[in-house]
Parts: sequence; C-alpha cells; structure tokens
Amino acid sequence: MKAQNYDRPNIDIAWCPGCGNFAILKILKQALAELAIPPQNLVITSGIGQAAKTPHYLQTHIFNGLHGRALPAATAIKAANPQLTVIAEGGDGDMYGEGGNHFMHTIRRNPDLTHLVHNNMVYGLTKGQASPTSQRGLVTPLQIDGVCQEPFNPLSVAIALNASFVARVFVGAFEQGVAVFKAAIQHHGYALVDILQPCVTFNKLNTYAWFEEHTYPLENSHDPGSREQAFARACEMERLPLGIFYRSQDRKVFEKQLSAYREDQRPLYQRPLESTKLQNLLDTNRSL
Repeated sequence: MKAQNYDRPNIDIAWCPGCGNFAILKILKQALAELAIPPQNLVITSGIGQAAKTPHYLQTHIFNGLHGRALPAATAIKAANPQLTVIAEGGDGDMYGEGGNHFMHTIRRNPDLTHLVHNNMVYGLTKGQASPTSQRGLVTPLQIDGVCQEPFNPLSVAIALNASFVARVFVGAFEQGVAVFKAAIQHHGYALVDILQPCVTFNKLNTYAWFEEHTYPLENSHDPGSREQAFARACEMERLPLGIFYRSQDRKVFEKQLSAYREDQRPLYQRPLESTKLQNLLDTNRSL
C-alpha cells in the first residue's frame, strides 16, 4: 500500500493549545494513512464550530456548510458517487443540537458514511455555553447555577434507532482511537463514532483527568453483535465505556436502494448523457 500524505503545508490551526481536536486530527490522519485511502477519493463534510474546522487542515476534498448540516451533504455526495469514502465531522452542538434532526434521519437512511462527532460537552466556538451533552452541574457563563438538564445520550439514541455501527473513543487512548476509526470507515453503512475530548478553555469539569477517571475500555466479553447488550452499556453514565458498542450488517445501505442504481452500478457522473431525455425534461419544465 502506498503511504498517503494528508498534511496541508503552511496552515495556521485555529485551536487553543491543548485542545483535544489536535489529538483527533492526529488519530484521523493515522487511520486514513493505515487504510491507504487516496486523498482524491476522500470527502469530508462539516458544519460550523471548532470541530468543523478539522477538514480544513487535511489535504483532501471538503464541503463546509451550515451549522448542523454536514450529514445531508455527506449523504448526497455518497449517493452521487458511492466509490468515494465520505466522512461527516463536527462537534456535539453541531451534530446533536443544531443537527439533531439530521442525526436521527441519517440513521434511518443508513448511508455508507462515517460520522465523527467531537464531544467536549460544551459549545467551544461561541464561548462556553452548555451543549446537548453537557453534564449536570457544569457552570457556564449562561448556566451560572450549573446545568440542570439531563445530558443527551447519542449512543443510546443511535442504538435505539438501529444504527448499524456505534462506537465511542477518548482522545487520550490513541491506539484504540485509530483502530475504531479504521473499523468505522471500513464499515458498510452508517457508522457513528462519539469522540470524548476536553475543551481546555471553557469546560473546567470534563478535563483530561476527568475523562481518564470516568472512562474504561469495553472488555473482550462484550458482544457488539448484541443490540440489547450494546444499549445497556450505552446507558452507563457513572463511567463511560470506550470501544465498539454495536455493529451489524443486516440493514440495507441507502444508496444501494436508490432506483438510479438498479440497472447500472456505475456512479451517476460516469454515465452517458442521453440528450433526448434531457431535452424532454427541459421541454416539460418550460411548459409548467
């Protein structure tokens, strides 16, 4: 396999020193390099936020859109050209807050893409207010008495909706992170990886030390083929399990069910343009 280089030279990375995003970028680069995915065959979509800047720091194709809208773009890109490796990337606010609707319906569709969510349990770009995953008691400039709401549990929601791949990693566990990223990218169907990371500037509760104390790896006895067991582990909140919770190939992939691919398996962009059909379409539109 030919080594791939995803580095962009002379790029000013706009993250705080010590931010967990640096580790995520390193894990992603290592996983892509070990899989030997050519940069020209990779597309990463993102929305708005610190995590959503990640594609800007990679030498590959990117689509940067509105807050919470990375998944619809990723789904469309994969449907138009299934030969591409497609990753949607963003933060917990971007994906579970503004993009919560798309999160649920992407799971329903099951497109063949990887969903990487940087989960620092706070809004880092907009100065530290609580996000959907913020822990109870977290004090922020807006939640001055501490967060009182139940934190959103993306893993239990994904498993309940029968997502075909669900995992969680921590940026402090590099080797496990690379292994899980690779497994998610190679999975045929929708793959969620929730990535625990500290926000060193705005989240003084969920620090590197806090995550070290409140996480543990799923043992070998865990069966990722059991949806019931995966859901039970996802509901653990005192200490957060790390690893692959659930994996299934029983569901059909979204783009394989589209009528456009039933007669011809070539991507849409490789098919000859039939001028008569196009002209008929244009004529029809003009008559409306």
